[in-house]
Amino acid sequence: NSTNTHSLADQLLSLPLQSQPGFGLLFDIDGVLVRGKMPIPAAKKAFEKLVNSQGQFVVPVVFVTNAGNCLRQTKADQLSHILGVSVNQVIMSHSPLRMFKKYHEKCVLVSGQGPVLDIAKNLGFEKVVSVDMLRESFPLLDMVDHNRRPKLPVRYSNTNLQLIIDILLTNGNLSTTHHTQMSPHLPLLACNMDLMWMAEAQSPRFGHGTFLVCLENIYKKITGKELKYEALMGKPSELTYHFAEYLIRCQAIEKQWKLPITSLYAIGDNLMTDIYGANLYNRYLEERVTRKNPKTVAKMVAATGSTTAMPQEEEIDNTWESELAPPSATSCKSVLVCTGVYNPNTEVPSDANHCIKETVFHGHRDFRFDPALVEPVHIVQDVAGAVDLILEQEKFVPQ
Repeated sequence: NSTNTHSLADQLLSLPLQSQPGFGLLFDIDGVLVRGKMPIPAAKKAFEKLVNSQGQFVVPVVFVTNAGNCLRQTKADQLSHILGVSVNQVIMSHSPLRMFKKYHEKCVLVSGQGPVLDIAKNLGFEKVVSVDMLRESFPLLDMVDHNRRPKLPVRYSNTNLQLIIDILLTNGNLSTTHHTQMSPHLPLLACNMDLMWMAEAQSPRFGHGTFLVCLENIYKKITGKELKYEALMGKPSELTYHFAEYLIRCQAIEKQWKLPITSLYAIGDNLMTDIYGANLYNRYLEERVTRKNPKTVAKMVAATGSTTAMPQEEEIDNTWESELAPPSATSCKSVLVCTGVYNPNTEVPSDANHCIKETVFHGHRDFRFDPALVEPVHIVQDVAGAVDLILEQEKFVPQ
């Protein structure tokens, strides 16, 4: 009996799957890990449970931010320095642009903050024009130039709005007059839809989503038509989460883990981006499983008497699916923390008959309000509580 017991113990200890995670973590950055350049104390506590003695992550981790004002590597280096861990996989709001290869050889105008030319070229774009380059080539178009109009109290973003509208209404030929009935306009790709984000200030600050609100309303006011986007990326776009899932898969392959990563946990502080996005991607994953499951198909056919009622694969070209291959994940659970944009003292209505999902919708125009999508699966105080909860849920003990 003693021999058999030892033999069984040896067999159990030799199983490599016990120390391998079947889940991955998607961390938002601002309001979850840092406030400006200062780390949130709970972040270091959380990472102590996720790295081994060599400082390597024992579970696949991706940092997903809607920031877009620097190169991906720059953000990774900054985060590594602030948090004291080696950060490699960072997704910026513009990272999914790598997948839009059909535009990489086209001439593109890039508007934004930071080293926009370097960012665009790093993403694969070959012929890049910045707003500054346009201002120099067409000086009469920029009537808010501070050198020529020193008394005009306007922000630089007014110039970006003006010149983007000019490009759209002239089909890229700035030497011509506006054609307000031009349809369709040039393809427009937008990164980061955050109306607000959390820095060091006590209250949230305007995000890039505020710029988009201005652009959309100016365009509609002039033309009477809705501005159309070729793609919207950054959270809550499915594009961003699919790209994150792909990077999680890559980490598992690199570490030669045998278990597939089937569960994702997205930790964030913003109901309208982090939670909405995670829940939207979870819905996509669930629908995908339904389509692939013969038993589910059979049940639905039996109930409806028809296959036409079944959810079908989208006929449109899903660039992101073809580029990154199908996901291995089957769920993406949202975890809300209370250290950033979300404030439990102000967000939750006092009326007990209401809940979080009935607060004002700050999401982007093109993302319809669905109460279920802004309801987090879990609410915790901070990121340390989130990690504890996830490890408990997954029954995973880091080695």
